Amino acid sequence: MSDPTPICDYEGSDYRARFWQNQGRDYEDQVERVALRRLMPPAGATLLDIGAGFGRLADEYGGYERVVLFDYSRSLLREAQAHLRDDPRFTYVAGNWYHMPFADGLFATLVQVRTLHHAADAPALFRELARVARPDAAYILEFASKHNLKAMLRYWLRRQAWSPFDERPVEFVELNFDFHPRWIREQLALAGFAPEEMLTTSHFRFAPLKRITPTSLLVAADSAIQRTGARWQLTPSVFVRSRLARPTALPLPGAFFACPTCHLTLGQPVDGLLVCANPACGRRWRVEDGLYDFKEPV
Repeated sequence: MSDPTPICDYEGSDYRARFWQNQGRDYEDQVERVALRRLMPPAGATLLDIGAGFGRLADEYGGYERVVLFDYSRSLLREAQAHLRDDPRFTYVAGNWYHMPFADGLFATLVQVRTLHHAADAPALFRELARVARPDAAYILEFASKHNLKAMLRYWLRRQAWSPFDERPVEFVELNFDFHPRWIREQLALAGFAPEEMLTTSHFRFAPLKRITPTSLLVAADSAIQRTGARWQLTPSVFVRSRLARPTALPLPGAFFACPTCHLTLGQPVDGLLVCANPACGRRWRVEDGLYDFKEPV
């Protein structure tokens, strides 16, 4: 399946070790968890984690009956498998987030943290998420905001060319985008989501400050002011909870996976393959050691 929209591929990367393990980001990890707990329904039938990677936030989903960790990188999902071991609630799916391999109206909750900045076409992604979401589904999104104090200061000092006040996304390096909060709300609404509560996080993302201040104090201070995001958004990281407001059909009984090309419901795997029964399609997708691989057809 070809798609002109580029995808950021972390296949084979050491993302977990290079970015999270002993890298001085305990503060960011903890404040993001605070925001997620405030916005995410604590329990439900189905949850989709978009760009789940190695499963950093998987331990936050204890109240859900079935959790799909979805990522473009097979290797990161294998790390998640090794970390979560044999927990039967988790399903590991590799695929393209612009063409998701799920039945319409499937998920009660969607979570996306620290991955939208790799979306070259965020509106198309929002439309696809609206397709796989149940009526009134909660979508908890974190995004990198261009409308932050550091970017404003750099712009006023003429140390960056792009304006943090321009609502259009900015690609500051290849496949890395910052977004304006107002633009995000508008695009969510166009896709059928109704934006609700907004929180700001990482108010104290400043390396010298993090080195001299106990993490627990920074987390407590950040937590105390996250709700100011309802009035203004001046931090590099913003969370927003939306609800699917448009009508959508529930999946047929037993339907879960669907062909990402033609959307026909897929049956159970046979000999390690999921096969699309549509004669005009007929694509086959590999299932190997618990990983459903929709990255490309066999």
